[in-house]
Amino acid sequence: MKGLAGKQTRGLPTGARLDCVDNTGAKVVQIVSVINYHGVKTRMPSAGVGDLLVVSVKKGTPEMRRQIVNAVIVRQKRPFRRPDGTMVQFEDNAAVITTPKGETKGSEIKGPVAREAAERWPRIAATASIIV
Repeated sequence: MKGLAGKQTRGLPTGARLDCVDNTGAKVVQIVSVINYHGVKTRMPSAGVGDLLVVSVKKGTPEMRRQIVNAVIVRQKRPFRRPDGTMVQFEDNAAVITTPKGETKGSEIKGPVAREAAERWPRIAATASIIV
């Protein structure tokens, strides 16, 4: 199959807190906005696996805390359907800090990464140890 699925279940609304699973120094990040999200009036923007976000670092090293950075979601608790019909669900919500172009800031990613995020972001696929 080529390309990504047409509709991805968006399981994380604005304000959700995610674990940061790279070695940049951030531990917990909070979603500020979703880049390229086009919703309707009064609907809270939400994001799913593989989406690029603007996040605020809530916990981590003193240099990283209170910074606004970009991130990509690599795992979500809410189940989502793949084009072959299988449902995928992870144990936690996790993100990786990136540049606006999608280059990872850290040099390693802890834990599994969803295939949807790895297909969309080649640098995340290269850095990931496990792709599910």
